[in-house]
Amino acid sequence: MKAKSIKYILAAGLVCCGISTTMTSCSSVLDEQPRSTYDPSFFNTPTGIEGGLTALYAHLRYFYGNGYYLNTLETGTDEYTYAQSADGNFKDADLSGVGSVTPNSTVAGGAWNELFYNINTSNGIIENGTAANLSDALLAEAYFFRAFDYFILVQTYGGVPLDLGAGELKFNTTTIRTSVRNTVPEVYTKCIFPDLEKAVNDLPDNPRLIGTATKNLARLYLSKAYLTYAWWLENPNNIPTYPETTRDAGQAQSYFQKAFDMAKAAIDNPGPYGLQPTFYDVNVAKNDRNKEIMLYADHSENEKFGNGGAGYGWGNGGSPENFAYWMETWNYTEMTAVGTSGDMKVNPVQRETIQGLGRPWTRMAPVADAFLKGGVWEDDVKAIDSRYDATFTLRYHSNTGKPGANAGAWVYGANGMKINSGEVFFSFVDEATEGDIDWTPTKAMIKDGDKLVEQEVTRFGFGKLPGRADFVRSVKNISRKCYPINWKISISRTDTDNSYNNMVNGGSPRPWNVAKFSEFYLIAAEAAVKLGKNADAKEYVNVLRARAGKQTFSQNDNVAVSVDKSAEMVAATPATIDIDFILDERSREFWGEGYRWFDLVRTQKWAERASVYHIAGNDFGDTKLQEVKRDIPAGYYIRPIPQQQLDGMEMTADEKANYQNPAYRN
Repeated sequence: MKAKSIKYILAAGLVCCGISTTMTSCSSVLDEQPRSTYDPSFFNTPTGIEGGLTALYAHLRYFYGNGYYLNTLETGTDEYTYAQSADGNFKDADLSGVGSVTPNSTVAGGAWNELFYNINTSNGIIENGTAANLSDALLAEAYFFRAFDYFILVQTYGGVPLDLGAGELKFNTTTIRTSVRNTVPEVYTKCIFPDLEKAVNDLPDNPRLIGTATKNLARLYLSKAYLTYAWWLENPNNIPTYPETTRDAGQAQSYFQKAFDMAKAAIDNPGPYGLQPTFYDVNVAKNDRNKEIMLYADHSENEKFGNGGAGYGWGNGGSPENFAYWMETWNYTEMTAVGTSGDMKVNPVQRETIQGLGRPWTRMAPVADAFLKGGVWEDDVKAIDSRYDATFTLRYHSNTGKPGANAGAWVYGANGMKINSGEVFFSFVDEATEGDIDWTPTKAMIKDGDKLVEQEVTRFGFGKLPGRADFVRSVKNISRKCYPINWKISISRTDTDNSYNNMVNGGSPRPWNVAKFSEFYLIAAEAAVKLGKNADAKEYVNVLRARAGKQTFSQNDNVAVSVDKSAEMVAATPATIDIDFILDERSREFWGEGYRWFDLVRTQKWAERASVYHIAGNDFGDTKLQEVKRDIPAGYYIRPIPQQQLDGMEMTADEKANYQNPAYRN
């Protein structure tokens, strides 16, 4: 992510992503205009205040959609590990002995280095907004974002400073080289709760513009903040926090109740939001910005305004591009096949700007445990839960016939069969079929110079099943080199003819979904479990499970279907709901989207669920799972303060050492 010194964050904090705006146009969307700098006096004008407000939305692009920030929230959990091409950023996060988390890691700086800018912008809007005749509803947007940013920070680092140099929650315009961290309860009770409560009260039911904050969006984060603070107070596994402070576990139940009540109020009064009819409809690109998405970091195919990244051509791999999907995409383009030319020079699946493919970086691989017996995607789940099909690219269709491919009309497949363009060349199959896979190499007479020599028709070491032309690999055998792509977050463009061009190597023009209405049901269910309300927990979980049983389109087969296994999904819900089942459901709803580390830290289940995982090796032919152990000490449930922050402060060595979270001190 962008390198910025904390001394500037704790000073003016007015860079605001380089965006100035006006909200006086007739457009129904935020009207973003490039601007090089801000001056504190800019916030003394209505135009400046409004510009700062829009900058708060723009700031979302500097961490949501950033692949290195996604790494900090997924790698090292029970969803993801590092992949074959991973660098130290991903190996550090895995905690499996191939790297280590230090104050210099990107794991440390992803949130801190961005959010204090925007907190200070919120402070400036709040302080100056009334004098500029800003309405309570517009001021509430600044209150929402200040709480939103602090909520991320307190979950990530523990207690953080409320005073940026001008006083607690005051707008700061001068460079300050000292800092004092507030405790976790102070951050919640002085800022997060009152700010979100005010936002709930003052924000409108309907967004003033497409994608802006509403009453129910504030309810979502207030209910989640209540839930998170309740767990922190209860502290069932004695996880330490910092700065050290007492916790009153006796208050936990009241906050669980507040979380339940707030989530229920939102579900009962949805306003413009609601669930999509199927899980596929939530995440398919043609339906982006649907009513289930309450907040997103926006992008578009128009690079003039609103993105700020490379967009076309080769992406920079940095904010504000939406390039996170690269990390979860294995290099499917390394698959080779024999085509009409008779030699092995054909890439049967080439890069394309369609959802489920895109640019591969092979940095993050799913752990195999998720697909094995007892995992969240075990065979019994796959058979009835449409979320599996609508989460992963499991079948890879040959696209040799597309414009620019120059690969011929067909390639050799398994069992001596031919695969035409548009047909499936390779598939991940269920664990249950693994024993049926024939791993005998498929061979054909292939040109070797002037001779025909019997050779394998693909070099990936794939298997085959009787009567099928596609090569296969069981999800039981996924490796750091070859694994299902996260279909939900990958690229899609409408401004191409889907031929081969460099657009596929840029950032995705799709919005990054930040907040979903569906999460209310899981917040309510989790709070209900903690309150001993099993019937309520089942009721709310089953709403999403029933939806997951319905399928009208199979993205992997690219065909309309008519499936309703809602009754089976509800029948498969356990009689008694526990936190582990809630975590399983959260994984199935939000897999690979950046929720997981927060979920495991909040429930204090990180070490229990992620300390051991399995995956095959780094090479093409690796299929045997290896057991890997992680060291997840209790002190790692909060991240280190970035070294950049410490280096920028004018404090004694002892003061700097005491500023750092204890687990990361030298």
